[in-house]
Amino acid sequence: MKSAEEIMNILEAYDLTGSLRDAAELAGCSHHTVARYVRERERGRAVPGSPARRPGVIDEFLPKLEELVERSKGKIRADKAHEHIAAMGYAGSGHTTRRAVAGLKQAYAAGRRRVHRPWVAEPGMWAQYDFGDGPQVAGVATVLFCLWLAWSRFRVVLPLLDKTAPSVWAAVDVALRCAGGVPTYLLTDNEKTVTVEHVAGIPVRNPGAVAFGRHYGLTVATCVPYDPASKGGSESTVKIAKADLVPADANLLEEYASFAELEAACERFCQLVNARPHRITRRAPAEMLAEERSRLHPVPAAPFTAALGVTRKADALSLVAFEGGQYSVPHQLAGQAVWVRRHGGQVVITHAGPAGPVEVARHLVTTPGSPRVDDAHYPPAPPGALDRTPKPRTSGRGPVPGDRGRCRAVAGRGRGRRRVPSAGQDGRRGPARCPARGHRGGPGAGPGRRGGPVRRR
Repeated sequence: MKSAEEIMNILEAYDLTGSLRDAAELAGCSHHTVARYVRERERGRAVPGSPARRPGVIDEFLPKLEELVERSKGKIRADKAHEHIAAMGYAGSGHTTRRAVAGLKQAYAAGRRRVHRPWVAEPGMWAQYDFGDGPQVAGVATVLFCLWLAWSRFRVVLPLLDKTAPSVWAAVDVALRCAGGVPTYLLTDNEKTVTVEHVAGIPVRNPGAVAFGRHYGLTVATCVPYDPASKGGSESTVKIAKADLVPADANLLEEYASFAELEAACERFCQLVNARPHRITRRAPAEMLAEERSRLHPVPAAPFTAALGVTRKADALSLVAFEGGQYSVPHQLAGQAVWVRRHGGQVVITHAGPAGPVEVARHLVTTPGSPRVDDAHYPPAPPGALDRTPKPRTSGRGPVPGDRGRCRAVAGRGRGRRRVPSAGQDGRRGPARCPARGHRGGPGAGPGRRGGPVRRR
């Protein structure tokens, strides 16, 4: 076997002389060797002299494997393909089938690879939002709401307890106020809060989403169903947020003790990612947002509260009446208006402040006369104050409500039964008391004290 340099010299000598014998004399080899390498080059082989591929045992079944890969759109498993060709008489091993199917899948994907055109975003034009599974707080699952501005790469991450329309629109309002403006388009998935259905491939918008867009002066747009690549910016934000905020073995985070801790962690995350230079722009998103704000529309002074429920006013006791029940809110909201709605078996209370609508309380549904009170909504009691906290019933010798007048000392049975009355301090006969409690006037009276006379029936 000649080396690559020797083969190159042989072919160069043949191209120079055009004669096999002359080229063999110049290269110092046999003219048969020159003829062999020239013949291999004419056949178009990259490495002249390399052995030709021998026919394999699976070659006659390759058309069937190609058909299976085409029908399944490149998703069929190798073991299933092996079952099909084994029924047709294939006697080879599964490893050979696996290698053949892998090559066919690679060829199928290469011919149908999706080509993405680079998207050059315009300032103030596009914003995207998406959701990710958040950590559990006290056994309750949370949701991470992630909004991303396309031009400045500015990110806002907020924790939510559900993905209902009121929670989503309130989160969008808070995120837009954090960004300092409203873009022209708001891109998201085809969830029921945005798209009711598709008719002939055209999405039908939820009336609530239309009213929300009209309130803020933006257009709510949706991507193609089952195509998350069309909103890759928010998808990437969700991936980064989950990696930094959800406790896992990779980040060694501890569990969050309260929802407030998760909110503080999301705020620190946003400050971190918006202050460091982005990989593409080489500039901090917060710095670019300062330029993009001149192209954003102003945020309305009043938030969109149509989806937050009904309006209620907290009384002096920081209680809100809703559907016959009473529910507590933070004491700072006494006398202020809040929005109340029912979500399943819970009552959600929202307050719209300068920073946008914020959920302030969430209680289980109660009945009239049994208010739901959260101790965290009230300041601690001062020292020496009367403690009105209900205490559990304890076992003692004191009277139990409802037992007075019910226990009588009875002696004998049947016709000879007699009732023993008790004598008061003034000698008058009174009703009999329970002897088991040791009241005076009965058989359980203390020494030196006599009861009244015994009266037979």
